Amino acid sequence: MVSADRCTNCDICVRICPTNVFDAVPESPPVIARQEDCQTCFMCELYCPEDALYVAPECDRPVDVTESDVPSRSIWGQYRRDSGWGTWRRDPQLRDQSWRMEDIFGVARAQAAERRNP
Repeated sequence: MVSADRCTNCDICVRICPTNVFDAVPESPPVIARQEDCQTCFMCELYCPEDALYVAPECDRPVDVTESDVPSRSIWGQYRRDSGWGTWRRDPQLRDQSWRMEDIFGVARAQAAERRNP
């Protein structure tokens, strides 16, 4: 899910997604155009600087979550927070639990770029 209120239209999620789930929309938040292609890798949620994305951890079935559900459950950017990314990198309780996968994500970005621009 993409929050229209939080999203700044940076399109990082569009560029980072290894399976091309999102479509960029000029001067608007991106849209989830191919949800069935989502691999639940959480890369979009990890890299979103505004915590404007929520990826449900259930990868075997669609999850019915509305944008109004997300703030009440404090799950905007939950994976990013739980992984110690972004502003949570400075949190001493999370810092030691943070895992770093920049090398793997770099490979995924390169592969996604190859598929988009053969």
